[in-house]
Amino acid sequence: MTTVIFVHGTGIREREYNETFKIVEQKIHAQRPEIKVAPCLWGALGAKFSENRASVPLEDATLALSQGEVDAEIVLWGQLYCDPLYELRLLSLKPIESENAFGEEPGDILESRVASLIPTSQLQAKLQEAGIAEIFEQAREAVIHSEPYYQALLTVSETDLSEYYAPIARAIAAQAIFISEQQEKFPPILTDAQLRDNVVELLTLALGEAELGLGSWLLKPLVELALPMGTNYVRGNRLELTDKISPMPGDILLYQTRGEKIRQFIQQQIEEAEPPVVLLAHSLGGIACVDLLVQQQLSQVELLVTVGSQAPFLYEINALYSLEYGQLLPEHFPEWLNIYDLRDFLSYVGNKIFCDRVQDVRVDSKQPFPRSHGAYWTNAKTWEAIISRLP
Repeated sequence: MTTVIFVHGTGIREREYNETFKIVEQKIHAQRPEIKVAPCLWGALGAKFSENRASVPLEDATLALSQGEVDAEIVLWGQLYCDPLYELRLLSLKPIESENAFGEEPGDILESRVASLIPTSQLQAKLQEAGIAEIFEQAREAVIHSEPYYQALLTVSETDLSEYYAPIARAIAAQAIFISEQQEKFPPILTDAQLRDNVVELLTLALGEAELGLGSWLLKPLVELALPMGTNYVRGNRLELTDKISPMPGDILLYQTRGEKIRQFIQQQIEEAEPPVVLLAHSLGGIACVDLLVQQQLSQVELLVTVGSQAPFLYEINALYSLEYGQLLPEHFPEWLNIYDLRDFLSYVGNKIFCDRVQDVRVDSKQPFPRSHGAYWTNAKTWEAIISRLP
């Protein structure tokens, strides 16, 4: 029986790993139910911030975060992930149409449709698949009781009423994603752009006859407005900020200096597994697996799959622990599949620098960075590449 061992990357919490492991297991068993999928949660050996946190200055600090995407919808979602009401704020900047003295205002019509919406069976099923059915009403309530939503309603005219449905649908979906992250839940919609867009499309259609894309008023200024705002300045408590961002670089630094315990842990999982073994490793987990397989001849490992990996980059800058730049991979090194995404700036390719010992496969998550770094597991192309190569 083939065993696939799932090795995680940096800074992952146990709950997040368990949710991701379920997705990996489901994707594999959907096509290869006989394969055993085994966890390799080495996070307990990763970096830990000491309780006194004496190295952190207590003064407030400013952190610049850059956004370099140029695709309009990806830029838009990058903003919506930070501020679910972002698009409604833009709509509220439109000139307010003169009031209609006779009959119901277009904004009232829109408000009524959003408030009275009952999800269709198809939409309800998609919300379940996306993992946000339980918080859908909470997300809708948060949007319709917000000031940007109220201000956007004032700008609606009869001629552009249909352009407002999609922005409202995106706001509700983004709000659901935001709530999920606040609750430390990790539903599939967080990383699956196609699933996210399906939810938005069905929600838009449920509201009425609508234009599914970006409205004509928003399309032209969107990138000009979004890109400057992409450099955000997050001011807050330095201690809380360090707690939030330190696990990933901390794990990397710890591995580069004291990574032998992590490699030993992975090797132990391999030795306890039923061969043949496939190592499926994300990010830093891929680096650790490469180092281990260079140093140790583990014949039971028939395939290494690295996803969003920096191993080729570290090798090229002569920073890979196990192999100096210019040295060849040893003959005992197994078949190597490397999956990357051009939108994931932490993924690299290895075919040219490892002399054709690596097969690189490109996927496209349609997610902005850094969300793209964790979006591989819900991408169909990822599994097309992996399943076809399993022993």
